[in-house]
Amino acid sequence: MADNAKTPRPVYRNIHVTDIATYRLPPAGIVSILHRISGAIMFLLMPFIIWMFDTSVSTEISYGEFTSVFTGDFGWFFKLIALGLIWAYLHHFVSGVRHLIMDATHTVSKEQGKSSAIVTLVIGSGLTFVLALKLFGVF
Repeated sequence: MADNAKTPRPVYRNIHVTDIATYRLPPAGIVSILHRISGAIMFLLMPFIIWMFDTSVSTEISYGEFTSVFTGDFGWFFKLIALGLIWAYLHHFVSGVRHLIMDATHTVSKEQGKSSAIVTLVIGSGLTFVLALKLFGVF
């Protein structure tokens, strides 16, 4: 009599909150989560964005007030907030372009999803790094 026992297949279940630190997401999953986080950051910091735009274009005096915020005692703090907004915008934009390309080509494979996610992370991080150098006065 032949042994008809099948090899056990892995069982995938929802992860628990305690498993988040050890769970390994694929690059596409990381890009997806960061896309949502960047959208939330831009939404929550909308009052700061509106203030920056309003004070930078209203008058010459308000533009002076705007630039003084970034050079004052807490200038580093406002630069970090601006850098967070820069990252959020760039990541959200690059990730959105990635999704548009995937929708337009209708060819999505596991390998293509992984490579496009890595490209998205590299482009978004690289552009953020370059603008961070500019924001903090390196060049």
